[in-house]
Amino acid sequence: MKKKFIIIGGGAAGFFAAINAAELNPDLEVLILEGSNKVLQKVKVSGGGRCNVTHACFTPNELVEFYPRGKKELLGPFHQFMTGDTMEWFSTRGVSLKIEDDNRIFPESNSSQTIIDCFLESAQKAGVILKTSARVDCIEKKDDQFVVKTNTEEFIADYLLIASGSNTKVWNIMEELGHTIIKPVPSLFTFNINDARLKDIPGISVPKAYVKVLNSKLAEQGPLLITHWGLSGPGILKLSAWGALELSKKGYNFEIEVNWLSKKQESVLEFLKSQKKKRAKKQVILQSVYEEIPKRFWEKMIVASQISSDSQWAQLSNKQLEDISKQLTQSVFKVHGKSTFKDEFVTAGGIDLKEINFKRFESKLHSNLFFAGEVLNIDAVTGGFNFQNAWTGAWIVAKSI
Repeated sequence: MKKKFIIIGGGAAGFFAAINAAELNPDLEVLILEGSNKVLQKVKVSGGGRCNVTHACFTPNELVEFYPRGKKELLGPFHQFMTGDTMEWFSTRGVSLKIEDDNRIFPESNSSQTIIDCFLESAQKAGVILKTSARVDCIEKKDDQFVVKTNTEEFIADYLLIASGSNTKVWNIMEELGHTIIKPVPSLFTFNINDARLKDIPGISVPKAYVKVLNSKLAEQGPLLITHWGLSGPGILKLSAWGALELSKKGYNFEIEVNWLSKKQESVLEFLKSQKKKRAKKQVILQSVYEEIPKRFWEKMIVASQISSDSQWAQLSNKQLEDISKQLTQSVFKVHGKSTFKDEFVTAGGIDLKEINFKRFESKLHSNLFFAGEVLNIDAVTGGFNFQNAWTGAWIVAKSI
């Protein structure tokens, strides 16, 4: 009789584990149980619908630095299955990938459907059985097996993988089996800010800003994007990931200081003084003196410095030049809430990592109970890293079985 491998969750980690397990052991019966009527929905929306498959970082010691939670635990696993292995896996299945300038890796088709089709075709070819609208109500340990009860039927598993992402109901079931759940909080979110300096200029971005949360040690550098509701972009998203727990405790009400140029205020002031001589008869508001600062945002900075729109450079006092330099390097904004980044929702929290054997991604409490993906208390900054965690964990589970 074939042994049964049941996977709870029809997402990235679930499909990756199912396909690899079925291919590595053709005598294994592999079954995916998905609670909704659709599979791979996170894959569909990731990377703005293009699917950010992984990141072009090929050294385990460097890759782990992108994980606010899971850094220590993933170092060993990344030596087993890495970003290069991910690229090869998709390549052997006919999916061409490309590395973009920021090192994010996407399918050449620029469509997440390419990845979804690859999974569905590979799963079917490997004999993986897929059941949708199969909501898990209960899991019981019976001798060396697991009894999985869904809303429609009951299954017996010799091996069980939990790949259900941030599914509260499944976490509750895991608690009943004795596992500890670290309370989930959002990660990778944008900042809601109501400030005149950001009004009416959505879409404006700066390439290299430095942002810090006041009264904390949280700080990040990266591109910033002004949105209809406040600030986004890699700099903000990295800050939200590393500060997920602390910002949750603050109730998402705090102050940030933004250095739009990532330059010292003193050096900016000296440069502005040189511009005063160089542009003496020109109106200050008409042209940005920094190519990193778009004209429309420059206008906002000048208005915020309380300089009239018809002022010429020669008319500016040292105090006014200092005010401009501070707006450019020490802008303080009040954050009052958060918004989900696009349609992607990542959480910090999940199964306590101390209860997992990361050589196999297996429970230390129950043999043959495995975990992969976001169900664990592992999360990363934006850029394909959360998917890489899913691929690595799922592959190691399949290999272990």
